Amino acid sequence: QVQLVESGGGSVQAGGSLRLSCAASGYTYGTYYMGWFRQAPGKERDGVACIYTRAGSTYYADSVKGRFTISQDNAKNTVYLQMDSLEPEDTAMYYCAAASRVIEYPYRLLRSAYNYWGQGTQVTVSS
Repeated sequence: QVQLVESGGGSVQAGGSLRLSCAASGYTYGTYYMGWFRQAPGKERDGVACIYTRAGSTYYADSVKGRFTISQDNAKNTVYLQMDSLEPEDTAMYYCAAASRVIEYPYRLLRSAYNYWGQGTQVTVSS
């Protein structure tokens, strides 16, 4: 019973920046992790970053470490993904996700660990 709505996607040139937002509503009290995933057509949905909402600890995929930053505003029930130095390989549909469970480190960017999903927002990076 958690609703997630992403926004902030768009089209940018390589080297540019975007900030994605995910607004959560409904019964959010039991959320432990919020994550960002991305999926290109014909490919798997891969974890990009996640945040432990109770303490703010963050985790990143190696492919985006140093370029992307995940953050949260608990008062607004909103999580953000700041994306800098974007590359064409970052082009994908980006999804926000929430997990109402504790997730061990090896599984924190795994799709199956999350049980609530947003509708996605498209990010396109041109060379």
